[in-house]
Amino acid sequence: MTPQAIFVIGVLATAAALFAINKIRSDIVAMLVVMALMLSGVLTVPQSLAGFADPVVILIAALFVVSEAVVSTGLSTRISEMVMRIGGSSETRLLAVLMAVTAGVGAFMSSTAVVALFIPVAITIANRTGINRRTLLMPLAAAGLTSGMMTLIATAPNLIVDEALKERGLGSLGFFGFTPFGIAILVVAIAYMLLVGRRLLAAKDKGLNVATDARTVKDLADAYGLDTRVARLRVLPVSPLHDHTVVRMGLRTRYGVVVVGFDKGRGNSHVFIPALLETVFRVGDAFYVVGDEEQIATLCDEMKLERLPRLPEHLARQALQEIGFAEVMLAPTSRLIGRTIGEVEFRSRFAVTVLAVRHRGEAEIADLVNTRLDFGDALLVSGSWDRIQRLGRERNDFVLLTMPEEYKDVAPTGNRAMAALAILLGMVVLMASGLVPNVAAAVIAALAMLACGCVKLDAVYRSINWPTLVLIAGVLPLATALTATGVSAHLAEVLVHALGPLGEMGMLAIVFIITAALGLFISNTATAVLIAPIAIDAALAIGVSPQAFAMTVAIASSAAYATPVSSPVNTIVYEPGGYSFFDFVKVGVPLMALVLVVTVLMAAVIYPQ
Repeated sequence: MTPQAIFVIGVLATAAALFAINKIRSDIVAMLVVMALMLSGVLTVPQSLAGFADPVVILIAALFVVSEAVVSTGLSTRISEMVMRIGGSSETRLLAVLMAVTAGVGAFMSSTAVVALFIPVAITIANRTGINRRTLLMPLAAAGLTSGMMTLIATAPNLIVDEALKERGLGSLGFFGFTPFGIAILVVAIAYMLLVGRRLLAAKDKGLNVATDARTVKDLADAYGLDTRVARLRVLPVSPLHDHTVVRMGLRTRYGVVVVGFDKGRGNSHVFIPALLETVFRVGDAFYVVGDEEQIATLCDEMKLERLPRLPEHLARQALQEIGFAEVMLAPTSRLIGRTIGEVEFRSRFAVTVLAVRHRGEAEIADLVNTRLDFGDALLVSGSWDRIQRLGRERNDFVLLTMPEEYKDVAPTGNRAMAALAILLGMVVLMASGLVPNVAAAVIAALAMLACGCVKLDAVYRSINWPTLVLIAGVLPLATALTATGVSAHLAEVLVHALGPLGEMGMLAIVFIITAALGLFISNTATAVLIAPIAIDAALAIGVSPQAFAMTVAIASSAAYATPVSSPVNTIVYEPGGYSFFDFVKVGVPLMALVLVVTVLMAAVIYPQ
């Protein structure tokens, strides 16, 4: 071997060790690789930096924007609501539906993002049904990893492996070429989790309920004594409220009740809006008030209103997309100190409603208009989330104390969900049909999401995971160096001589094991960059299907089920599920073995010699 080849092997080994030790960020390691190859002269400057212009990097950046739009429009939240309706209270059905939907959604967006999205859904299901959350969260992570095996764009290793085939003139695996493997593995994973996995997970810490310091809207209402003082009313045809504004009717002054929000939908449709002074009451409107029982009863009697039952939970969550709640405190420099809420015309000035005031630890609800504000008072306010955020920016007057957990689920562009769905489907059609290059389809989709308002302009750059892009762009030149110095060819030759007698299926199994084992300790992206060229060249050398070996590398790169640190997908369920390292080992290793068998058998059948 030449000195340059030995140097490249040293760079590869050092990078792998740094990835595994994880003391230096992976994107920094990738940049160190670039500098080593550039300064050593193994690659020219353009070759060393070529990864930053690689179509795969641009494609993944565009997909981050598309994924952000799916979340911002609430499209992903609607899917999670569907899981809860279909699954019902059956643990078996809930687990199967949760895994299937997670894998389906993750086929078109970041698996880490989709798992993060479904974690609160899984915890809510566990709390509501009494199911041990340990039996839901690790299967959720397994489904997220499996989603990377569903389509070409589901995860970066798929794109890298496909590009390695194209560079050798071997065509593409195809957008849906991964789908048969992904579906088969998902079925096996669901069956395994239902029959074996959940029993292993439930064997300890039954009824686990991990505490959280996060406060919900209900927690805030309880803290101010409002939870039992909320009523939902409907305007009847004979009501004097019809065609009058909130400010004109003065319900707070006349009855002591506070109007919080409206539902102006009809039939099965719901249109939730916060209550503003200029909001007009219409026949059929449902609206929400805060007051004591006697006040509400008097209001209903005199204003000819129908009292309605509380909203179902899924509709309450929908209402909280538009009607927000928060706790704010008066700042030391606040101009409101010493003045009453009525004097400062709080509602007209800030477009939010004060529901209660906490003064020296005691909640005050009655006669809020005449309540004189003091330094340190905390106010529970309601209004649109945007107005609440603006209130928080009035730093001379307020300190934003508490934004409830529900704020995290607010879709900033929720009225664009159908547009996002149409654009997403259009991108899939373009990629699957091959009418334009995949990178062009993704960029078109990202631009369309932006043009249609599905994602806000200031969120575009925040949505891109820059460390991931730098990692991919920095590691790609290493594959070029391995090829240019003959290292890939040499390693492929070693692989052929060592494993050739095992036959195609035996070699596929060994390639899967090597890839999956390496993927437990370093990034699956880096694993695919390093292993794919070697596996494809080995397949060409012995005259077997390079597509079979490429697919095996891609699937194995995503099969990181066995440790909590092998993938961010596993890491984010580690704490909420209360798992130990060994939990992942005992559940993940058998699942990896099953995936190995399915992958090797299917690769041999679908891609014959």
